[in-house]
Amino acid sequence: MPRASVITGSASGIGKATKELLEQRGERVIGVDLHDAEVVADLSTAEGRTGVVDAVRKVSGGRIDAIYANAGLALPDPATVAVNFFGTVATLEGLRPLLQGSEAPRAVLVSSMAALMASDDELVALLAPGDEQPALARAGVLAKEPATTGRLIYASTKLALSRWVRRQAATAEWAGAGIPLNAVSPGVIATPMTADLIATEEERESLLKVVPMPLNGIAEPIVVARLLAWLNSVENTHLCGQIVYVDGGSDAVLRGDSVW
Repeated sequence: MPRASVITGSASGIGKATKELLEQRGERVIGVDLHDAEVVADLSTAEGRTGVVDAVRKVSGGRIDAIYANAGLALPDPATVAVNFFGTVATLEGLRPLLQGSEAPRAVLVSSMAALMASDDELVALLAPGDEQPALARAGVLAKEPATTGRLIYASTKLALSRWVRRQAATAEWAGAGIPLNAVSPGVIATPMTADLIATEEERESLLKVVPMPLNGIAEPIVVARLLAWLNSVENTHLCGQIVYVDGGSDAVLRGDSVW
């Protein structure tokens, strides 16, 4: 029987590339997105998150092998908090019971090397215990200045996600249940999310000064998709709670000797 995977954000970018890769390998993929997906849902709302779990349970027959929590936004807006953090965590926790019947259950989420950039300490602290309404309120304050404090929202959600993985992966619910939980942190990837930032050569060069990628520069989505596919493959038996940077060297340049 082919492996069955759920991918959020499957209609474009990294999610689409991952879906196509897995399907080429003969896997059954249940895509989740706002449009052009088997499960159409809005992860910015509690109702949408519950709907994803219910729909996936129905179409999968109650059993899946892997979760790819990829959906995300990069807007200077509270919606980015709702989708990136709360939507991702709800996806992983809500679908986790459906992994119980798999011989090789796996889960991975997409963070970002933006977690290494400036973030808002207050927002990150509110995200840690999962306080959605206070977190959304704080994001609303930051969003009032979209060109300055608003830019901290995306990085804050990704930092909080990376920390969530580190704190959850080795627990009884994940590692104790035989489920490797990890994350990837891409650098600049050529997706619709970054299209406006890399439209011209000047813009690309300017962005790479902030996000240095000495190894081969800006990447295509398939680069991340291949890593995601391995992390959720049967071959990955012991990688646990790792944040794997697929960023052309940004992490090494920016953090130097720091190991996490």
